[in-house]
Amino acid sequence: MLIHKPADVLPSEITPRSLFERRRDFLARSGAGLVAGAALWHGLPGAARASTRLQSVPSALSTTEPLTERDAVTTYNNFYEFGTDKADPARNAHKMAVRPWTVNVEGLVGKPRRFDIDELLRLAPLEERIYRLRCVEAWSMVVPWVGFPLAALLKEVEPLGSAKYVEFVTHYDPKIMIRDVIDWPYTEGLRLDEAMHPLTLLAVGVYGEVLPNQNGAPLRLVVPWKYGFKSAKSIVTIRLTEKEPATAWNKFAPQEYGFYSNVNPQVRHPRWTQATERRIGELRKRPTQMFNGYADQVASLYQGMDLKKFY
Repeated sequence: MLIHKPADVLPSEITPRSLFERRRDFLARSGAGLVAGAALWHGLPGAARASTRLQSVPSALSTTEPLTERDAVTTYNNFYEFGTDKADPARNAHKMAVRPWTVNVEGLVGKPRRFDIDELLRLAPLEERIYRLRCVEAWSMVVPWVGFPLAALLKEVEPLGSAKYVEFVTHYDPKIMIRDVIDWPYTEGLRLDEAMHPLTLLAVGVYGEVLPNQNGAPLRLVVPWKYGFKSAKSIVTIRLTEKEPATAWNKFAPQEYGFYSNVNPQVRHPRWTQATERRIGELRKRPTQMFNGYADQVASLYQGMDLKKFY
């Protein structure tokens, strides 16, 4: 498989692994949890953006598996609003303006609010979390996300007792984004207990830098025990509801994409097996792990459920 490299990513913009690891050690000692140069994040050319970095602390929730190469993480993407080929988002997503950016949190909450992206960054210290990412097409990555727990945001708005689910609505601009494939805007959803789980992350960066547009800038969801399409990109609305929200791929192909979409090697996709996966950068396939390897942390959420029925 050919991994395309966009022309605007220069070798000088890629943080050497040795520097990355030294920087992480320094941050662990210093306890830094703030954002450097937040106002300069977006709307700048690649070389200028490379000079801004996110400061974060390492997370105990990280895997110790080797990281996927940064070039692959930022050039091999599913972001259908910018094209259905894996290389299309890196070529086209620069058209999306991600400053200014606000996120509405509404629905069954005691304190609905509209947050500016900078307000969101002050809710909790930023953490670097190295998570496995498993896609339904049977490929996977290990990605160093930077973000904060979704629970920190939800606690700010005080969910009501009637709230059972969380819906995510993403940015859609028909002037620069594809108009077909599925019904836009892209929507996703979680059960409230899934959303409040410590592993559920709102990511603002990757590899120590702000998120590239193709990876879901400026704010995306990361739910590491579910297939990647559950992790909505470029979020503009978070809505708490009593009823299970309709999700984009479930509406488009309900026989293929369920609401839960937990990584489960025992549930076959109608067009291919989920029992194995190929880690990007490796030639050999590996067995798929239940809940993407996070069973110890999340299996209790689904106790008593038929996971083949609720796929």
